[in-house]
Amino acid sequence: MNHTTAATGASLEAKNSNRNPRHIACIMDGNGRWAQNQGLPRIEGHRRGVTSVRKTVEECARLGIEQLTLYCLSSENWKRPQLELDFLMHLLEQYMIEERALIMEQNIRLQVIGRRDGIPEHVQTEMNKTIELSGDNTGTTLCLAVNYGGRGELVDALRQIAVDAKDGKLAPDEITEQTISSYLYTAGMPDPDLLIRTAGEMRISNFLLWQISYAEIWVTEKHWPEFREADLHQAISDYANRDRRFGGLNQ
Repeated sequence: MNHTTAATGASLEAKNSNRNPRHIACIMDGNGRWAQNQGLPRIEGHRRGVTSVRKTVEECARLGIEQLTLYCLSSENWKRPQLELDFLMHLLEQYMIEERALIMEQNIRLQVIGRRDGIPEHVQTEMNKTIELSGDNTGTTLCLAVNYGGRGELVDALRQIAVDAKDGKLAPDEITEQTISSYLYTAGMPDPDLLIRTAGEMRISNFLLWQISYAEIWVTEKHWPEFREADLHQAISDYANRDRRFGGLNQ
């Protein structure tokens, strides 16, 4: 960390923690474009993106952010070339193995959301090991969205609600927003306060559609492999200075 980043981090810690987000969600965009701009193969962008993941996770843990959710693989990403998908699965497995000690050292609790179909068994095995090992940790929750789609999540939730209503476990006229939230992959997690997207794209891309209803959105032109602690600090600082009214009026 350079002096500028350290100073910014110190200023963030000095602020009223109530102005900082409890939950930050990131759409990590631009790995392939960054690589192509550097004259490198697309998969090299994904490899370099892991460094940004590590630095972001460590800094969120250091700042005491309650939860960080990273959009690792969307349900639509299966349309990509098989070589790229195989490499992404390799990176995911490698991350689970190589970052396990750091996750425990920093008291991070790992969660994974999304459908498991399509994810190789050996990758799921390493995911489950890290989830179980870190289950009692009490620091930042790191939630990885893998084979995730917001619409698919809602479909899965509504299917289960319909089953439970049919079985008499739920009365249809008693279903509330809280009921629906409790059937989502993210049940028990706070909704994101801040949504960060890299690479300058102005899209939600089917990410946490229910949960980001009132999230503040922050976009940077930097591609994900370029994202560093100073960018995270800037996003948090900008968030803290926004006027969040949740549809009402501040007095």
